[in-house]
Amino acid sequence: MNVPEHIKSIKPYIPGKPVEELERELGITGSVKLASNENPLGPSPQALKALRPGLKDLNRYPDGSCFYLKNALSGKLRVSPDELLVGNGSNELIEIAARTFLNPGEEAIMAHPSFVVYSMVVQAVNGKGIVVPLKEWRHDLDAMASGITARTKIIFIANPNNPTGAINTKAEMDAFMKKVPEGVLVVVDEAYYEYVVSPDYADSMKYFRDGRDILILRTFSKIYGLAGLRIGYGIAKPSILTGMNRVRQPFNVNSPAQKAAVAALNDEKHFSRSVTTNEEGKKYLYRELGRIGFRYVPTEANFIYIPLENGEASRLYNALLKEGVIIRPMGRAIRVTIGLPEENKRLVEALKKAVRS
Repeated sequence: MNVPEHIKSIKPYIPGKPVEELERELGITGSVKLASNENPLGPSPQALKALRPGLKDLNRYPDGSCFYLKNALSGKLRVSPDELLVGNGSNELIEIAARTFLNPGEEAIMAHPSFVVYSMVVQAVNGKGIVVPLKEWRHDLDAMASGITARTKIIFIANPNNPTGAINTKAEMDAFMKKVPEGVLVVVDEAYYEYVVSPDYADSMKYFRDGRDILILRTFSKIYGLAGLRIGYGIAKPSILTGMNRVRQPFNVNSPAQKAAVAALNDEKHFSRSVTTNEEGKKYLYRELGRIGFRYVPTEANFIYIPLENGEASRLYNALLKEGVIIRPMGRAIRVTIGLPEENKRLVEALKKAVRS
Protein backbone atom coordinates (compact mmCIF):
# COMPACT_ATOMS: atom_id res chain seq x y z
CA MET A 1 0.00 0.00 0.00
CA ASN A 2 1.17 3.51 -0.79
CA VAL A 3 1.21 5.82 2.23
CA PRO A 4 0.70 9.53 1.39
CA GLU A 5 3.83 11.63 1.90
CA HIS A 6 2.20 13.84 4.54
CA ILE A 7 1.47 10.70 6.59
CA LYS A 8 4.81 9.02 5.91
CA SER A 9 6.72 12.04 7.22
CA ILE A 10 4.91 12.24 10.59
CA LYS A 11 7.25 11.60 13.50
CA PRO A 12 5.21 9.24 15.67
CA TYR A 13 4.87 9.83 19.39
CA ILE A 14 7.23 7.45 21.18
CA PRO A 15 5.75 6.29 24.50
CA GLY A 16 7.98 5.09 27.27
CA LYS A 17 8.35 1.40 28.01
CA PRO A 18 6.26 -0.12 30.81
CA VAL A 19 7.96 0.35 34.16
CA GLU A 20 8.05 -3.41 34.69
CA GLU A 21 9.93 -3.93 31.42
CA LEU A 22 12.48 -1.25 32.23
CA GLU A 23 13.09 -2.80 35.62
CA ARG A 24 13.57 -6.21 34.03
CA GLU A 25 16.04 -4.85 31.45
CA LEU A 26 18.06 -2.88 34.01
CA GLY A 27 17.86 -5.44 36.80
CA ILE A 28 16.33 -2.98 39.27
CA THR A 29 13.20 -2.86 41.42
CA GLY A 30 11.12 -0.15 43.04
CA SER A 31 11.65 2.42 40.32
CA VAL A 32 10.00 5.85 40.37
CA LYS A 33 8.19 7.12 37.28
CA LEU A 34 8.38 10.91 36.94
CA ALA A 35 8.06 11.12 33.17
CA SER A 36 4.41 11.56 32.23
CA ASN A 37 2.99 14.26 34.55
CA GLU A 38 0.61 11.86 36.24
CA ASN A 39 -0.99 12.55 39.62
CA PRO A 40 1.28 10.80 42.17
CA LEU A 41 -1.64 10.42 44.60
CA GLY A 42 -3.44 8.17 42.15
CA PRO A 43 -7.09 8.42 41.14
CA SER A 44 -9.83 9.99 43.19
CA PRO A 45 -11.08 7.47 45.79
CA GLN A 46 -14.64 8.46 44.92
CA ALA A 47 -13.92 7.66 41.29
CA LEU A 48 -12.68 4.19 42.20
CA LYS A 49 -15.79 3.58 44.27
CA ALA A 50 -18.03 4.67 41.39
CA LEU A 51 -16.38 2.22 38.99
CA ARG A 52 -17.26 -1.01 40.76
CA PRO A 53 -21.07 -1.13 40.37
CA GLY A 54 -20.90 -0.51 36.62
CA LEU A 55 -18.47 -3.31 35.80
CA LYS A 56 -21.30 -5.79 35.41
CA ASP A 57 -22.66 -3.71 32.51
CA LEU A 58 -19.54 -3.75 30.36
CA ASN A 59 -21.42 -5.77 27.74
CA ARG A 60 -23.44 -2.60 26.99
CA TYR A 61 -22.29 0.27 24.79
CA PRO A 62 -21.50 3.49 26.67
CA ASP A 63 -23.77 6.52 26.67
CA GLY A 64 -22.83 8.14 23.38
CA SER A 65 -23.94 11.58 24.56
CA CYS A 66 -22.12 11.49 27.95
CA PHE A 67 -25.42 12.77 29.40
CA TYR A 68 -24.60 12.55 33.12
CA LEU A 69 -21.07 13.87 32.79
CA LYS A 70 -22.18 16.82 30.68
CA ASN A 71 -24.84 17.64 33.26
CA ALA A 72 -22.26 17.50 36.05
CA LEU A 73 -19.85 19.71 34.12
CA SER A 74 -22.65 22.04 33.15
CA GLY A 75 -23.47 22.74 36.80
CA LYS A 76 -19.84 23.14 37.82
CA LEU A 77 -18.82 25.41 34.93
CA ARG A 78 -22.12 27.27 34.47
CA VAL A 79 -22.36 26.35 30.80
CA SER A 80 -25.06 24.60 28.78
CA PRO A 81 -24.61 20.86 28.01
CA ASP A 82 -24.67 21.73 24.30
CA GLU A 83 -21.55 23.84 24.91
CA LEU A 84 -19.62 20.75 26.00
CA LEU A 85 -17.94 17.94 24.05
CA VAL A 86 -16.40 14.92 25.78
CA GLY A 87 -13.54 13.00 24.24
CA ASN A 88 -11.27 10.01 24.67
CA GLY A 89 -8.80 12.27 26.42
CA SER A 90 -8.36 15.85 25.29
CA ASN A 91 -5.98 14.37 22.69
CA GLU A 92 -8.96 13.10 20.73
CA LEU A 93 -10.57 16.55 20.77
CA ILE A 94 -7.37 18.09 19.36
CA GLU A 95 -7.54 15.60 16.52
CA ILE A 96 -11.27 16.16 15.95
CA ALA A 97 -10.71 19.93 15.77
CA ALA A 98 -8.04 19.49 13.09
CA ARG A 99 -10.21 17.08 11.08
CA THR A 100 -13.22 19.37 11.35
CA PHE A 101 -11.73 22.76 10.53
CA LEU A 102 -8.57 22.21 8.48
CA ASN A 103 -8.61 21.58 4.73
CA PRO A 104 -5.42 20.34 3.02
CA GLY A 105 -2.90 23.16 2.77
CA GLU A 106 -4.61 25.38 5.35
CA GLU A 107 -2.59 26.63 8.27
CA ALA A 108 -2.48 26.02 12.00
CA ILE A 109 -0.19 28.12 14.21
CA MET A 110 1.52 26.54 17.21
CA ALA A 111 4.50 27.12 19.49
CA HIS A 112 7.74 25.19 19.90
CA PRO A 113 8.49 23.46 22.13
CA SER A 114 4.90 22.64 23.02
CA PHE A 115 2.60 19.62 23.00
CA VAL A 116 3.74 17.44 20.09
CA VAL A 117 0.23 16.24 19.24
CA TYR A 118 -0.67 19.62 17.67
CA SER A 119 1.82 19.23 14.83
CA MET A 120 1.02 15.54 14.42
CA VAL A 121 -2.72 16.03 13.88
CA VAL A 122 -2.21 18.99 11.56
CA GLN A 123 0.15 16.96 9.42
CA ALA A 124 -2.22 13.99 9.49
CA VAL A 125 -4.94 16.05 7.75
CA ASN A 126 -2.39 17.45 5.30
CA GLY A 127 -2.52 20.90 6.87
CA LYS A 128 0.43 23.24 7.21
CA GLY A 129 1.87 23.83 10.66
CA ILE A 130 3.28 27.31 11.31
CA VAL A 131 5.70 26.97 14.20
CA VAL A 132 6.61 29.98 16.39
CA PRO A 133 9.44 29.63 18.94
CA LEU A 134 8.65 30.27 22.59
CA LYS A 135 9.69 33.54 24.17
CA GLU A 136 10.84 33.33 27.80
CA TRP A 137 9.51 29.75 27.89
CA ARG A 138 5.93 30.69 27.03
CA HIS A 139 3.99 31.35 23.84
CA ASP A 140 5.11 34.43 21.93
CA LEU A 141 1.57 35.63 21.31
CA ASP A 142 2.64 38.77 19.46
CA ALA A 143 4.59 36.67 16.94
CA MET A 144 1.76 34.15 16.67
CA ALA A 145 -0.74 36.93 15.93
CA SER A 146 1.61 38.36 13.32
CA GLY A 147 1.69 34.95 11.65
CA ILE A 148 -2.05 34.90 10.95
CA THR A 149 -2.87 34.86 7.23
CA ALA A 150 -5.97 34.31 5.14
CA ARG A 151 -5.15 30.58 5.25
CA THR A 152 -4.97 30.38 9.06
CA LYS A 153 -7.80 28.31 10.52
CA ILE A 154 -6.55 27.16 13.97
CA ILE A 155 -4.17 28.50 16.62
CA PHE A 156 -3.05 26.12 19.37
CA ILE A 157 -2.10 27.58 22.77
CA ALA A 158 -1.11 25.39 25.71
CA ASN A 159 -1.60 27.36 28.91
CA PRO A 160 0.26 26.29 31.05
CA ASN A 161 2.61 25.18 28.32
CA ASN A 162 3.80 21.60 28.12
CA PRO A 163 6.77 20.98 28.47
CA THR A 164 7.92 24.27 30.07
CA GLY A 165 5.13 24.83 32.63
CA ALA A 166 5.04 28.59 31.97
CA ILE A 167 1.81 30.54 31.47
CA ASN A 168 0.60 33.41 29.35
CA THR A 169 -0.94 36.15 31.44
CA LYS A 170 -4.33 37.83 31.31
CA ALA A 171 -2.86 40.94 29.69
CA GLU A 172 -1.03 38.90 27.05
CA MET A 173 -4.09 36.84 26.18
CA ASP A 174 -6.39 39.87 26.13
CA ALA A 175 -4.09 41.66 23.66
CA PHE A 176 -3.74 38.52 21.56
CA MET A 177 -7.46 37.79 21.32
CA LYS A 178 -8.10 41.33 20.06
CA LYS A 179 -5.84 40.55 17.09
CA VAL A 180 -7.46 37.24 16.13
CA PRO A 181 -10.06 37.66 13.37
CA GLU A 182 -13.40 35.87 13.32
CA GLY A 183 -13.26 32.49 11.66
CA VAL A 184 -9.93 31.52 13.25
CA LEU A 185 -10.40 28.92 15.99
CA VAL A 186 -8.23 29.48 19.08
CA VAL A 187 -7.70 26.14 20.82
CA VAL A 188 -6.62 26.79 24.41
CA ASP A 189 -5.29 23.58 25.91
CA GLU A 190 -5.68 23.83 29.70
CA ALA A 191 -4.70 20.30 30.70
CA TYR A 192 -2.88 21.65 33.78
CA TYR A 193 -5.01 24.67 34.66
CA GLU A 194 -6.19 23.21 38.00
CA TYR A 195 -2.59 23.38 39.25
CA VAL A 196 -2.16 27.09 38.47
CA VAL A 197 -1.78 29.39 41.48
CA SER A 198 -0.69 32.60 39.73
CA PRO A 199 -3.26 35.44 39.96
CA ASP A 200 -2.12 36.57 36.48
CA TYR A 201 -3.42 33.42 34.77
CA ALA A 202 -5.67 34.21 31.80
CA ASP A 203 -9.40 33.44 32.17
CA SER A 204 -10.19 31.70 28.90
CA MET A 205 -13.84 31.32 29.90
CA LYS A 206 -14.18 35.10 29.52
CA TYR A 207 -13.46 34.83 25.80
CA PHE A 208 -15.90 31.94 25.52
CA ARG A 209 -18.66 33.95 27.23
CA ASP A 210 -17.92 36.84 24.87
CA GLY A 211 -18.85 34.56 21.98
CA ARG A 212 -15.36 34.22 20.55
CA ASP A 213 -14.26 31.36 18.28
CA ILE A 214 -12.49 29.49 21.06
CA LEU A 215 -12.28 25.84 22.08
CA ILE A 216 -11.13 25.32 25.69
CA LEU A 217 -9.72 21.85 26.37
CA ARG A 218 -9.45 20.26 29.80
CA THR A 219 -8.74 16.76 31.03
CA PHE A 220 -9.35 14.29 33.83
CA SER A 221 -5.90 12.77 33.26
CA LYS A 222 -3.91 15.13 35.46
CA ILE A 223 -5.26 16.47 38.75
CA TYR A 224 -8.13 13.94 38.84
CA GLY A 225 -5.74 11.03 38.29
CA LEU A 226 -7.72 9.28 35.56
CA ALA A 227 -5.09 9.16 32.80
CA GLY A 228 -5.60 5.41 32.29
CA LEU A 229 -9.29 5.89 31.50
CA ARG A 230 -8.68 8.52 28.79
CA ILE A 231 -11.30 11.22 29.24
CA GLY A 232 -11.26 14.96 28.62
CA TYR A 233 -13.70 17.65 27.53
CA GLY A 234 -13.99 20.77 25.45
CA ILE A 235 -15.96 23.98 25.97
CA ALA A 236 -17.11 25.98 22.94
CA LYS A 237 -20.19 27.58 21.46
CA PRO A 238 -22.62 25.14 19.80
CA SER A 239 -21.81 26.30 16.27
CA ILE A 240 -18.25 25.01 16.78
CA LEU A 241 -19.22 21.77 18.49
CA THR A 242 -21.89 20.89 15.91
CA GLY A 243 -19.21 20.40 13.28
CA MET A 244 -16.96 18.48 15.66
CA ASN A 245 -19.80 16.15 16.63
CA ARG A 246 -20.20 15.23 12.97
CA VAL A 247 -16.59 14.03 12.96
CA ARG A 248 -16.59 12.45 16.42
CA GLN A 249 -16.88 8.67 16.47
CA PRO A 250 -19.99 7.21 18.15
CA PHE A 251 -19.41 5.79 21.65
CA ASN A 252 -16.00 7.47 21.81
CA VAL A 253 -15.87 7.60 25.63
CA ASN A 254 -16.10 4.35 27.56
CA SER A 255 -18.58 3.80 30.39
CA PRO A 256 -16.10 3.44 33.28
CA ALA A 257 -14.42 6.70 32.28
CA GLN A 258 -17.72 8.56 32.32
CA LYS A 259 -18.72 7.21 35.74
CA ALA A 260 -15.31 7.88 37.26
CA ALA A 261 -15.21 11.43 35.89
CA VAL A 262 -18.59 12.34 37.39
CA ALA A 263 -17.47 11.06 40.79
CA ALA A 264 -14.04 12.73 40.58
CA LEU A 265 -15.63 16.12 39.96
CA ASN A 266 -17.21 15.93 43.41
CA ASP A 267 -14.12 14.71 45.26
CA GLU A 268 -12.98 18.04 46.68
CA LYS A 269 -10.72 16.38 49.26
CA HIS A 270 -8.67 14.59 46.59
CA PHE A 271 -8.55 17.74 44.46
CA SER A 272 -7.31 19.90 47.35
CA ARG A 273 -4.77 17.31 48.45
CA SER A 274 -3.43 17.08 44.89
CA VAL A 275 -2.88 20.84 44.72
CA THR A 276 -1.19 20.94 48.14
CA THR A 277 1.06 17.98 47.35
CA ASN A 278 2.12 19.63 44.12
CA GLU A 279 2.88 23.00 45.71
CA GLU A 280 4.91 21.44 48.52
CA GLY A 281 6.82 19.27 46.07
CA LYS A 282 7.47 22.24 43.80
CA LYS A 283 9.02 24.29 46.62
CA TYR A 284 11.20 21.38 47.70
CA LEU A 285 12.47 20.71 44.18
CA TYR A 286 13.11 24.40 43.49
CA ARG A 287 15.32 24.55 46.58
CA GLU A 288 17.19 21.32 45.92
CA LEU A 289 17.68 21.89 42.19
CA GLY A 290 19.18 25.28 43.00
CA ARG A 291 21.56 23.73 45.53
CA ILE A 292 22.74 21.15 43.01
CA GLY A 293 23.28 23.86 40.41
CA PHE A 294 20.48 23.22 37.94
CA ARG A 295 18.57 26.12 36.47
CA TYR A 296 14.87 25.47 35.93
CA VAL A 297 11.80 27.17 34.52
CA PRO A 298 9.32 28.26 37.25
CA THR A 299 6.21 26.17 36.68
CA GLU A 300 2.46 26.54 37.09
CA ALA A 301 1.91 22.85 36.32
CA ASN A 302 2.82 19.55 37.98
CA PHE A 303 6.21 19.21 36.30
CA ILE A 304 9.48 21.14 36.04
CA TYR A 305 11.43 21.84 32.87
CA ILE A 306 15.22 21.86 33.26
CA PRO A 307 17.21 23.30 30.31
CA LEU A 308 20.59 21.65 29.66
CA GLU A 309 23.50 21.85 27.26
CA ASN A 310 23.34 19.81 24.08
CA GLY A 311 23.80 16.11 24.79
CA GLU A 312 23.39 16.36 28.55
CA ALA A 313 19.70 15.43 28.57
CA SER A 314 20.32 11.97 27.14
CA ARG A 315 23.24 11.30 29.47
CA LEU A 316 21.30 12.49 32.50
CA TYR A 317 18.25 10.44 31.52
CA ASN A 318 20.35 7.26 31.28
CA ALA A 319 22.18 8.00 34.54
CA LEU A 320 18.89 8.47 36.41
CA LEU A 321 17.44 5.36 34.78
CA LYS A 322 20.20 3.27 36.33
CA GLU A 323 19.13 4.69 39.69
CA GLY A 324 15.53 3.65 39.06
CA VAL A 325 14.24 7.17 38.36
CA ILE A 326 12.39 7.62 35.07
CA ILE A 327 12.17 11.15 33.67
CA ARG A 328 11.44 12.63 30.23
CA PRO A 329 14.40 13.66 28.03
CA MET A 330 13.49 16.45 25.60
CA GLY A 331 16.42 17.24 23.35
CA ARG A 332 18.25 20.00 25.19
CA ALA A 333 16.24 19.68 28.40
CA ILE A 334 14.63 17.22 30.76
CA ARG A 335 11.13 17.36 32.22
CA VAL A 336 10.43 15.88 35.64
CA THR A 337 7.02 15.29 37.19
CA ILE A 338 6.53 16.61 40.72
CA GLY A 339 5.90 13.46 42.74
CA LEU A 340 5.25 12.42 46.31
CA PRO A 341 7.77 13.63 48.93
CA GLU A 342 9.69 10.34 48.90
CA GLU A 343 9.74 10.30 45.08
CA ASN A 344 11.05 13.85 44.94
CA LYS A 345 13.81 12.98 47.42
CA ARG A 346 14.72 9.93 45.33
CA LEU A 347 14.98 12.18 42.26
CA VAL A 348 17.21 14.67 44.08
CA GLU A 349 19.57 11.97 45.34
CA ALA A 350 19.80 10.45 41.86
CA LEU A 351 20.56 13.88 40.37
CA LYS A 352 23.29 14.49 42.94
CA LYS A 353 24.87 11.12 42.14
CA ALA A 354 24.65 11.78 38.39
CA VAL A 355 26.33 15.17 38.79
CA ARG A 356 29.14 13.72 40.92
CA SER A 357 29.85 11.03 38.34
